[in-house]
Amino acid sequence: MAFEPETRSELTCPHCGHRKQDAMPLNACQYFYDCEACGALLRPKPGDCCVFCSYGTVPCPPVQLARRGEGKGCCGR
Repeated sequence: MAFEPETRSELTCPHCGHRKQDAMPLNACQYFYDCEACGALLRPKPGDCCVFCSYGTVPCPPVQLARRGEGKGCCGR
């Protein structure tokens, strides 16, 4: 059975602490995310490929696959 990456992650805004469960793109990086509570524009931390890897409870699907040896990671890294 093939590994199915998780497709939802809970993002936590580093500015106000607001949390929101959201869907992740399956094959792309999400560089920006608007916090619906405080309006902050979230960007990945240095060294991370996307906001889910920086602020989410689950890393993005491409990174999940790469950790299992089934892909190149986010953005082909």
